[in-house]
Amino acid sequence: MDFAKMHGTGNDFVVVDGRGAERDWPRLAIAMCDRHFGVGADGILVVEESAVAPLRMRMYNPDGSEAEMCGNGIRCFVKYAVEGGIVAGVSPLAVETGVGVLEAEFWGGEGRVERVRVNLGPPHFAPEEVPVRVDGEGPVRDLAVDAGDRSFAVTCVSMGNPHAVTFLTEPVAAFPLETVGPRMEHHALFPRRTNFEIVRVLDREHLEMRVWERGAGMTMACGTGAAAVAVAARLHGFTGDTVAIELPGGWLDLAWDGEGPVYLSGPAVEVFRGVWPEV
Repeated sequence: MDFAKMHGTGNDFVVVDGRGAERDWPRLAIAMCDRHFGVGADGILVVEESAVAPLRMRMYNPDGSEAEMCGNGIRCFVKYAVEGGIVAGVSPLAVETGVGVLEAEFWGGEGRVERVRVNLGPPHFAPEEVPVRVDGEGPVRDLAVDAGDRSFAVTCVSMGNPHAVTFLTEPVAAFPLETVGPRMEHHALFPRRTNFEIVRVLDREHLEMRVWERGAGMTMACGTGAAAVAVAARLHGFTGDTVAIELPGGWLDLAWDGEGPVYLSGPAVEVFRGVWPEV
């Protein structure tokens, strides 16, 4: 099986053309994402046929679970599909995902895709849509969540997948995400688990963040996580309509006017191509 190794801001993926193929994708995700015995990735992206868009993207985490959406992944998916001639290189490209059909604009030179801007759709705040086990209509802001010997005030946002965002005053690099992250992911308040983002406000136009991803652990970046962070920051009045967010893998640009869809912009990079043995 041919594959491409790609990354969006350090969030890396194995991308495969699964059209017409019947494979055990969860099992392959576990094997291929392994960083010692496989290719090594934060997930695999599968190209499939779609009845409602030119293509469908499915994303599987390193633990074999399927994610509803992936903001960094869809940028890599678009690059793979356009540069590989799977679809015509006409921007924007509509892609079916687990949260519906999303549109992605792309730019580059000489038939290449170097940067992609994705309409991620509007955020959702109702507790049952996140989901989070609290009463009320939402948004859920500054919810006290105990994780080990510490309590955190989290803001809950769904970008089609669940996010719990907490704001810090200290640099995010010093935070013990490797221990707090799994406790948050599996906390009883989150029936479908959650992604957990820690954020520090640098100024009204710049944030820094790190993320613990549901089903993947610590990653260099998370596109939907960055979107959730931008939304949470605007809800708290920390930022305006646009913000640049620094992650361990680089910068992402986000835009949200407080009512409509969230827009995510960032790079898409191919690292190498290879062949996975059929097993």
